[in-house]
Amino acid sequence: MTIPRITRRTALKGLGTMVALPWLEAWGTAARAGEDAAIPTRMAVVYVPNGVNMVDWTPKTVGADYSLSRILQPLAPVKQDLLVLSGLAAHRADGPSGNHARASAVFLTGRRPPDDGGVRLGVSADQIAARAAGRYTRLPSLELGCEPATPVGHCDDPYSCAYTSNLSWKSETTPMPPAVNPRDVFDRLFAGANHGETERDRARRAASRKSVLDFVSEDATELRATLGGDDRHKVDEYLNSVREVEIRVGRPGGGDRELPPYPRPPGVAADYPEHLRLMCDLLVLAFRADVTRVATFLFANEFSNRPYPCIGIRDGHHDLSHHDNDPDKLAKVREINHFHIGHFAYLLGRLKAAPEGDGTLLDHCLIAYGCGNSDGNRHNHDDLPILLAGRGGGVKPGRHVRYRDGTPLMNLWLAMLDRVGAPTDSLGDGTGPLASLEG
Repeated sequence: MTIPRITRRTALKGLGTMVALPWLEAWGTAARAGEDAAIPTRMAVVYVPNGVNMVDWTPKTVGADYSLSRILQPLAPVKQDLLVLSGLAAHRADGPSGNHARASAVFLTGRRPPDDGGVRLGVSADQIAARAAGRYTRLPSLELGCEPATPVGHCDDPYSCAYTSNLSWKSETTPMPPAVNPRDVFDRLFAGANHGETERDRARRAASRKSVLDFVSEDATELRATLGGDDRHKVDEYLNSVREVEIRVGRPGGGDRELPPYPRPPGVAADYPEHLRLMCDLLVLAFRADVTRVATFLFANEFSNRPYPCIGIRDGHHDLSHHDNDPDKLAKVREINHFHIGHFAYLLGRLKAAPEGDGTLLDHCLIAYGCGNSDGNRHNHDDLPILLAGRGGGVKPGRHVRYRDGTPLMNLWLAMLDRVGAPTDSLGDGTGPLASLEG
């Protein structure tokens, strides 16, 4: 591999494998030579189902001196990178029944699904961003989840299951189902068919039981010889991260077993916390290597009745969300909310730990977190639980901002789209980009 100049298009290649690189100081040379080496702003939306215990979610005060609420405590290490946004609403999700389906359907589209059971919605904010950013990356967007999408049936009458298990919509009739198997996601990022891999290549690599990094080792050695000390350290740390995720993907739950051969089984790790962490790490790798700049991540599908034995809760989440103000059920909902926030904090921590340019990867991201229901018992869609992390596009975090009640949630997406280079005149019931994000 001859590398006269390191650019964002430089990648390590071998046997149907392509490992893109993190942002390197060497790209400054490319910038001076007239190539675009600017660090991009990435956009991700993380969704959790069934509303939250709002009493233990909302901070008591606004501004920079606010204190994290009980549920938000795991975010303490990244508090200065975080905005808590109160008062946002998705009124087009309002209605007498089917509130879970409408909650997730409206969340990123601002469009109300039809009541006739059909599958018709609108393009979601993430896919608007993907249309603009996708021309610069191998994958226009990445959709992640931890529960399979259900393409048929009615999960929340009168609405199709398509609405409760999909957050991203490419067109009015085309949802983007989330990938739930970490191995499949890893293959898409580093060794999948999207890289031009043939079945013969796949079989040869499987038979050798080698790491994808083994197939790019020659390129990696030649690349290191062209880099300065800081960049060499950055590449080595990044490749170690790739290998660490590869091992966990191949061996859910750890252990000393060999990586299993292809074809890979369709199942995922039974350990839900590890599944969440793996997906978080894959998202970080995708952003770090600029494989994509747009992602959505369903921690669980809307209307999910998953139990949480990992934190001692064996009741179904949806059942608990209908708490009727029962203190015991409210306490369990709070613990589930706390569990989800803990994994969001893990994601943000991993982004913050990755150096990029003169800051961190998190500094160049906008990562939203929230739900289309507020209180799961009332099924209300106003004063939604919404967070925004990162400093991408000049956002000033470290504050709790309360907006006028009923401010459209779509205004947040309009503001984010502006900052990722995909300005949009309208989205759902949005009235314009959300104000006060810069302080």
